Amino acid sequence: MNRISIASSMAMLGICASGLLVTSCYDHLLPSVSYPAFSEASDPKTLAVSPNQTVIYNGGFGSAIAADPNDPNVFYLLTDRGPNAAGSASGSIIFGKADFTPQIGKFRVDGGKLTLEETILLKNAAGQVLTGLPNPSGEGSTGETAYDLLGQSLGTSADGLDSEGLVRDSDGTFWVSDEYGPHIVHFDATGKTIERINPFGTGTGGRKLPLVLARRRANRGMEGLTITPDGKTLVGLMQSPLYNPSSGAVSGSLVLRVLTFDIVTGATKQYVYLMENASLTGCSEIAAITNTTFLALERDGNYGGNSVNPATFKKVFKFDLAGATDISDPANGAGGMLYNSKTVEELKDKAGLQSAGIVPVTKTLVFDLLTGISPVYPHDKAEGIALIGNNILAISNDDDFGVVDNGANGFMAKILPATSTVDKNRIYFVTLPTPLR
Repeated sequence: MNRISIASSMAMLGICASGLLVTSCYDHLLPSVSYPAFSEASDPKTLAVSPNQTVIYNGGFGSAIAADPNDPNVFYLLTDRGPNAAGSASGSIIFGKADFTPQIGKFRVDGGKLTLEETILLKNAAGQVLTGLPNPSGEGSTGETAYDLLGQSLGTSADGLDSEGLVRDSDGTFWVSDEYGPHIVHFDATGKTIERINPFGTGTGGRKLPLVLARRRANRGMEGLTITPDGKTLVGLMQSPLYNPSSGAVSGSLVLRVLTFDIVTGATKQYVYLMENASLTGCSEIAAITNTTFLALERDGNYGGNSVNPATFKKVFKFDLAGATDISDPANGAGGMLYNSKTVEELKDKAGLQSAGIVPVTKTLVFDLLTGISPVYPHDKAEGIALIGNNILAISNDDDFGVVDNGANGFMAKILPATSTVDKNRIYFVTLPTPLR
């Protein structure tokens, strides 16, 4: 198995627990460390999801990944809202575990084995555990109606979170973004909410995100979240074009929004990131390189190595905010800044942006998962990415708790076509030939 030595690159870069870049801060902290080509979650559990059905349940981590700045073998992985499937009734969603709490797992890499050492349950400001239930109308609702496996309505939760983006801050706290509101939530080291920030001003703390983000496509909210190396700014990336002003009006649009949020002042800016093509699921993650350059993980929703409808696009791009146009709306209107009476999403592509005088972020290809991971990248959902040192990528997959929709208001095992095995969480380690920093 190909192994990667990272001690020298991390020591050279000097990423300290303070979050600042200083010289050789890891020299006395890191032993000689090597990573496998991938490390896979061990000891999957089983979960009884109905009175007469048992399915494989692997924990569901991998929606995002964050490296531990103090231990190169430790990574934090995030779950989403829990095992769920589309119901047969329009707008219905079936929760396989109605009381599931979104959570952060602290994992240790030991060769090819990925071991869960600690689980941090996410809680509201009162210390009550969160659920993944949809938000109420006007507070981030997706329009879904949630049911359990017996067909009982589960209602909504103002604290509900469909967690997708993860930051481990230098003080040991966490920032999480989601696919509902969108919300950005600040949690302490134990998982208790410090502050919840959204476009509606209903969260703990009262600070707001731009109102236009409330027009996110349902279940395609703020999929990625990172923090700049200076520790001052959160940077979020929307997964898909906003439905701004409507789904039909933005058909074929490539426009995604990048949000910057000053942690101290709450000031925000917005920029345009252009997807490679409109058929993609969108961007699953963002990771900081410098204070202005970032990685984005852009993908389709198909399985690698599948003989029928195989994956064709799972790529990592580097992008730069320098020189890009800030498209923020000073009036904070529901549709954001308009250009010749059109929303930014309605401009759709590079030519449309150019006609309005908007410069998107610049992009360059960094890594192709489908050609760069051998013998095959078998998963459908590459969803987490972290940059270790100056040239190593750690890429996590969302295993969907090892289950998928069975088409009958229930679940069946999620089998990877390339391996004929149940999907499990993995972290892939990739050495880039050219350093990013």
